[in-house]
Amino acid sequence: MASSDPLHVVAFPWLAFGHMLPFLELSKSLARRGHRVSFISTPRNIRRLPQIPPDLSPRIDFIPFPLPHVDGLPANAESTNDVPPDKVPNLKKALDGLKPRFADFVKEKNPNWILVDFAQYWVPSVAAEVGVPCAFFSIYMASSLAFAGPPSDLLDGSSWRTVEQLTKPPHWIIHSSSSSSSSSSSSSSFRSSIANRLHEARWFLGAYSMNDSGVSDVYRLGVVVESCRFVAVRTHDKLESDWLQLLRESIYKKTVVPVGFLPPTQQPLGDDNTTTTTTTTTTTISADDRAVIEWLDAQSPRTVIYVALGSEAVIASELVHELACGLELSKVPFLWAYRQQSRLPEGFEDRVRSRGLVATGWVPQHKVLAHRSVGAFLTHCGWSSVIEALRFGHPLILLPVAVDQGLIARVLAEHKVGVEVPRDEEDGSFTRAGVAEVVRMVMVEEGGKALAAKAKEMKEIFADEGSNERHMDEFVSILRNNYI
Repeated sequence: MASSDPLHVVAFPWLAFGHMLPFLELSKSLARRGHRVSFISTPRNIRRLPQIPPDLSPRIDFIPFPLPHVDGLPANAESTNDVPPDKVPNLKKALDGLKPRFADFVKEKNPNWILVDFAQYWVPSVAAEVGVPCAFFSIYMASSLAFAGPPSDLLDGSSWRTVEQLTKPPHWIIHSSSSSSSSSSSSSSFRSSIANRLHEARWFLGAYSMNDSGVSDVYRLGVVVESCRFVAVRTHDKLESDWLQLLRESIYKKTVVPVGFLPPTQQPLGDDNTTTTTTTTTTTISADDRAVIEWLDAQSPRTVIYVALGSEAVIASELVHELACGLELSKVPFLWAYRQQSRLPEGFEDRVRSRGLVATGWVPQHKVLAHRSVGAFLTHCGWSSVIEALRFGHPLILLPVAVDQGLIARVLAEHKVGVEVPRDEEDGSFTRAGVAEVVRMVMVEEGGKALAAKAKEMKEIFADEGSNERHMDEFVSILRNNYI
């Protein structure tokens, strides 16, 4: 192909909206540069994706692959949003059943590149049979990838046998408490103390164990990293330059590039009855939107804490009560995006009505974070939510729930843009008093000013469209130069 010809790229994310949406943003960035994308997912997931702008729609094809039947997987379950955590391995097993159909698709279309997620460990071997190169697109931070380690350890798993090992920085990351006074000429010899808490490490240990899909999650990741030509990470070099270099030089020993933050599209997910991937030129303002924004309009500038823990976060009822009562004790105005109204403490909404709103419908998070009345964000530390918040320079109250969110929280704390809610190391529980204390520290007390100042500095990185676009241009250049 000529150097000016558009590329044909296949994007194939894992069946979680926290993965599909960044893949979609990456696809849109490629389409804006004139390239053609085939976006593979299931029929129901495709119907639930946000709409594509009219100018990009001709260059993005949505390819529906129906999942095969798998015992134990509920009917119509096509994403992690549709199943409880214990059924996710069944979803991975169904995903693995797409291998023959994917192989036929690749043979027929012969794309220039395949961008694959961690779960589809069989994609690189299928692609290699027809000479199509693969790149691993990581929706995880570079620091989280580094903590997980090199492919050899992921495939073997022998170095991750205990929970205790997962509560310490691994040997390929130099612990900040050791040799902290010494200096090194190697740019990859930086120091970080990020690690899991004990209750988080138990979840991570499960990722290193074989599950009902037939393989472990880290084995999937290890095969993908080892087999792909290079790794693209949803991050920025001004935030994670040391981590990126550590991956490049010591852990993966291959090309690792940032693609920028790819901020989320600011519109709700669709439903099963609408084809949301068709073009549109109008935006409907829902009653939920209006109610939330009107409430925020009535509040004073930077006085409201926004609380959102993600649509898939699983939190015990007693901890929902502690969070609610902590917000009440703090006496700070709050907006809480929480759909499970029945799990709130009895009488809670009546008691806080004068200064708090629980939004039980869809919340326009971008509009909320952009609102003048919002002064901080209490978050589960999902990477997409963090990206949105720091684009507006909001300090963070960190309440990680699952996956790598604890590691993300430690990184944000190292950057001094957030503070964690105190937790019990053993079981991850927290108290209303701990919630109230942190909320008041960030929103009312003197200590919150330093966090706000750091978050405002971080906004210069997260909101810098120019440098994020340059990362994307460099990524596209690698795609082209490695293919020609």
